[in-house]
Amino acid sequence: MNIKDELVPYIINNLKRFDQRQNIFGRMIYDEKADFYQKGIYKNIKKIIKRNEKGYSHLDFAKVMSSWTVYDYFHEAFSWDKLDDANSVMTKPKLKKFLVKDKISITKEIKNISNIFGATQVGITKVNPLWVYSYDLDGNKINIPKECKYAVVMTIKMNPSLIKESPNFIACAETGFVYSKMAFCISCVAEFIRNLGYKAIPMGNDTALSIPLAIDAGLGELGRNGLLITRKNGPCVRICKVFTDLPLEVDKSIEFGVKSFCENCGKCAESCEAEAIQFEKNPSFKVLSKSNSKGILRWAVDHDKCYKFWIKNGGDCSNCIAACPYFPTL
Repeated sequence: MNIKDELVPYIINNLKRFDQRQNIFGRMIYDEKADFYQKGIYKNIKKIIKRNEKGYSHLDFAKVMSSWTVYDYFHEAFSWDKLDDANSVMTKPKLKKFLVKDKISITKEIKNISNIFGATQVGITKVNPLWVYSYDLDGNKINIPKECKYAVVMTIKMNPSLIKESPNFIACAETGFVYSKMAFCISCVAEFIRNLGYKAIPMGNDTALSIPLAIDAGLGELGRNGLLITRKNGPCVRICKVFTDLPLEVDKSIEFGVKSFCENCGKCAESCEAEAIQFEKNPSFKVLSKSNSKGILRWAVDHDKCYKFWIKNGGDCSNCIAACPYFPTL
């Protein structure tokens, strides 16, 4: 068993890089044996809207669709290369590479500009290759340039009053809106780094696993609900990141009692209409779904059950987020 040192509060055992095609959305596309094969979240949306229940109207669903606009359509937000073909009459100057004399100072600049662009928290960690997907959703092998060994990991908080509306479309729209903010944030941070003359690879949920990177970067701990629990905003956040070769000062992982608290709580499991969250007191290496990575000590979530509820609901669900005692006070 490989037990990480005190800076990384999790235990792994023969862990291998995960194929993104095995996550729930990849299996929806490729896994013919899955009972949700080729079934998107919005499969039943016309029937759901027709019921015209509170929080599930046509107007509410229009908010959901519009909230994802930047994340879904601004593909350049996830480009590994410096952006070009700008919609601007101004010629972009080419500058010499910025010489980093002090890693602490440039790290402060990165965190500051990330906050300006919308990040709630920012942490820095060395990239653990185990957290990088082996293949992307298109079946392409993922090879991160060796020099891009730093990860700028960011959380963006969600509006707790809207997430409390879960599982209806009001909460779904807030999720989409924050994903669009993620796309804006990572693209701007990446271009800031590139304008200093360094490489930058921006990511949402693609390319690498967000939660373990966030844990490594000192942004929070892993909860029973399978989500990052932050000190101030609990699980009411979304995570994005940028890999770079810009030399940065790394942060230490933190512990503030999440594991021991989750052992005796279980409110997220009680709130889960899909019954996808474990009630067992202690975490284990047990997996509940083909979409679980093998070899991590935690409370694995049954992503199959979770996703099938999303299809039934017509949108994502945040019940386990809203039920968490670490959820921010309204």
